[in-house]
Amino acid sequence: MSNLQMGLALVGVVVLAAMVAQAAWASRRSKPRQASSDADPASELASVHGDANIEPELDAAAYDVSKFPLPAPEKKPAMDALIEVIAPIALEDVVSGDAALAAMPSTRRAGSKPFAIEGFNEARQCWETPQPGQRYGAFQAGVQLANRAGALNDIEYSEFVVKTRDFCETVNGTPDFPEMREEVARARELDQFASEHDAQLGFVLRARNSAWSPGYVQQSAARLGFVAGVIPGRMVVPASTVGLPPVLSLSFDVQAAMAEDPTQSAIRELAISLDVAQVDRSECAFQRLREAAQLLAQSMDGVVTDDNNMLLSREAMDSIGAELEQLYDTLEQRDLAAGSAAARRLFS
Repeated sequence: MSNLQMGLALVGVVVLAAMVAQAAWASRRSKPRQASSDADPASELASVHGDANIEPELDAAAYDVSKFPLPAPEKKPAMDALIEVIAPIALEDVVSGDAALAAMPSTRRAGSKPFAIEGFNEARQCWETPQPGQRYGAFQAGVQLANRAGALNDIEYSEFVVKTRDFCETVNGTPDFPEMREEVARARELDQFASEHDAQLGFVLRARNSAWSPGYVQQSAARLGFVAGVIPGRMVVPASTVGLPPVLSLSFDVQAAMAEDPTQSAIRELAISLDVAQVDRSECAFQRLREAAQLLAQSMDGVVTDDNNMLLSREAMDSIGAELEQLYDTLEQRDLAAGSAAARRLFS
C-alpha cells in the first residue's frame, strides 16, 4: 500500500470516528432529560445560566408556602340571592328530611345551571340541604343565574319551575316564583359582568435545548409544591384550605404521561395556569404563578412565554400583576371576591 493510500485510509478513520462522536453527542443531546434520584435542588438552581427574561435572583426559599396567610375555612353556604333565583316554598306541616330526600329530583341541574333545594332545620334554626332524621318547617328552591355556560334562559327557568313544582306536590308545599322576565334579565346582566371579569392566566414554559421526560417534569415541579392531579399530565398546588380549588395547575402532554415507557417521551413545553376567580386573594396566587414559572425555567433550562410564544419580561409580568389587583378590587366591590363561594360558583 502506498503512502498516499495509507494517508487516505488514516484520514477516513479520523473522519469516521468524528462522525460517530458527533452522532453520539447529538443522540445524547436530543434524549429527554430524566429525573434524578440524588440531585440537589439548590445546586441545580445555582448551576443554571441566567437569562434576560428570567429573574435569576429568585431561589426555592422564595416559594415557601408557609409565608402566605391561610384563608379561614368556610362552611357550605346557603343559597345566595346574588347569583341565584330563589323560590320560597311554604308548607302545610313539618316535613322530615327523609321525605324531602325522597321527593328530590333525580338531577340537580336545570339545563346547564345548578339547581338545589334547601330546608329550614327546625332544631338547628338554619337553612341546609335536607338530611335524614331532621325536620323542616319550610323549603326554598334555587337555580343559578349564570355560569361559564352563559346566562339562565327561558327554557332553563321553565325547567326550574317544573322541578320545583314536582317537589312541592310530594311534600305538600306551595312555591312562590319570581317573575321570569325580571330574573332572566338579571341573569343576562350578571353574565355580562362575569364575562368581562373572568380571568384565567397561563404561562408556557418551553425547553431551550433538550426536551424533558415526564419524570423530570414531575420531579422539578414537586420541588415547588406541585402534587399529582387526577388527570395524567396534570399537577396542582393545593389550596391552603382542604377542599378548595387548587391555587395553580401545571399540565403537559397527556400521551407522554401515559406512554408505556415515559422515559422515552419528549416534552418540549408545559403550561402553568391560574383560575383567578377560584382562588382566594390571600393565597397570593399570581406571585406564586410567576415565581413557579421562573424557578422551573431556571432549573429545567427553559424560557417563559405566553400562548403566542412571546417571551414574558419582568415588565410584562408587573403589568399583569397590577391589572390583577384592580380585578380583585372590582370583584370585591360586587360582593364576588375571588375564592368566595359565590365567585367559585359563578365562574365555573
